[in-house]
Amino acid sequence: MFSTMPIQPASCPIVEQTVSSAEQPILNMLIGIRNRLAALKKDRGNYYRPDDIVGLYNELLVQVKHLQVVRADEHHDNDTFKNRLDSVLDECFQLFSLFYLALGKNKEIPATYVQLVTIKQNFELMNDTGIYIDDDLNPFQIRLAEIRQLVDAEKNKEYEDNDTPRPEILLVSRRLRQCEKELALLEETTRVIDDALTPVYSELIHIRRRLTVLSFLSHDSAMPEAKDLQKRLIEIDDLRVDDRFVDSESGKVAAGQTQVVGLLEECFDRLHDLMAEGSTVPKDMMPLYDRLMEIRLQLEKLLLTSRWTLRETDLWSYQVQLQDIDAMRRNGQFKDTSGDPAPQQAQAALNFLLHKCYNLVYKLLSSSEPVAESLMPVHNQLRTLRRCLLEVKKYGGPMSVRDLYPYQMKLSSIDNLRSDGKFLDDEGHIPEGQGVVMSLLNECYDLMYELMAAEVDE
Repeated sequence: MFSTMPIQPASCPIVEQTVSSAEQPILNMLIGIRNRLAALKKDRGNYYRPDDIVGLYNELLVQVKHLQVVRADEHHDNDTFKNRLDSVLDECFQLFSLFYLALGKNKEIPATYVQLVTIKQNFELMNDTGIYIDDDLNPFQIRLAEIRQLVDAEKNKEYEDNDTPRPEILLVSRRLRQCEKELALLEETTRVIDDALTPVYSELIHIRRRLTVLSFLSHDSAMPEAKDLQKRLIEIDDLRVDDRFVDSESGKVAAGQTQVVGLLEECFDRLHDLMAEGSTVPKDMMPLYDRLMEIRLQLEKLLLTSRWTLRETDLWSYQVQLQDIDAMRRNGQFKDTSGDPAPQQAQAALNFLLHKCYNLVYKLLSSSEPVAESLMPVHNQLRTLRRCLLEVKKYGGPMSVRDLYPYQMKLSSIDNLRSDGKFLDDEGHIPEGQGVVMSLLNECYDLMYELMAAEVDE
């Protein structure tokens, strides 16, 4: 069995082992591949060439096969072994995953790797903070099911041709299993809560999040809403009978008391700290806070402009920064300069920002279209044209042929870019995403014909 970098929660760090002499040549090759990927990532003057990326990826797989043999000989074939080679290998696979997304190869196994990494990072923070409900888990659950279907299909195809699955299938399968295990644990926590308590639990989660958001404000700005939340917490607390929540219909003690009462008490504690302390982040932790805020703002800006400006590989620098910050936590907590855990409110604020950033990275990855970047200009033009035509259809009223002429000319100019029915890149290759772009093109033609027919009827 092949072992790669084990993925463990930040609260359970693994001590890195030394790299053996047999693994050193493999490590050197992986570092070379990573450096070449980094050089390709920095080249913003040219589109990525699939042959370059796939060629490098095949070189990586050769080294992974060598590593399989070495690890088997050294009996390091379990998930608890990790050294620097595993870390570099993980970085390489994350980079290749981003490159595959940039090439529009979203449905291929390598493209799923970085998404699984980000999902697991989100799960670990949910587990550390306990601030989540089923609705927060649903998008991840759906995506994991899609990746499971893709991986199983590839496994079946592989076993038909070869008894030994490809290394990347083993690696992604392991990542997927780890995510599914984390998901099951998170779901189990919410499953024990009685249906009668679910609305209360969901409201407490909302209040807990609002308290964290308020901790970013000045004391005076936060107080009005803090007092409203205090009033609501008291109302929820008054629902208890003999310190327990009961089912209003049956009168019995509802299951899930530990989770709900614990969350209620935590909300009261956070509220008390907020009203007493005001600013929650100590001065010695402000550089970390400012760094997370800056990353969050940059990611939110990317989320708004990603369709036109984002290269999926741009997300790598954010992944590295967030993983470095995550590695500062010990047992799920940030430490101050003296090595002591930061105050509770500071912990909540920093963990909230870190989780927010991870979630933004995941949203950006999820929004990636299965279209190669060389085809994205055409894709974006067609999306914009379709939106304009839909607006004209909805609000434009009667349109003459003359009124529709600019849209018709733009549609024709895009259609004329095709050669033998295909959109080509600058080197004459057929980039990924033809089906998506052709679907948009046909939809625009259909909208145009509807508008022209409506004009004739008038």
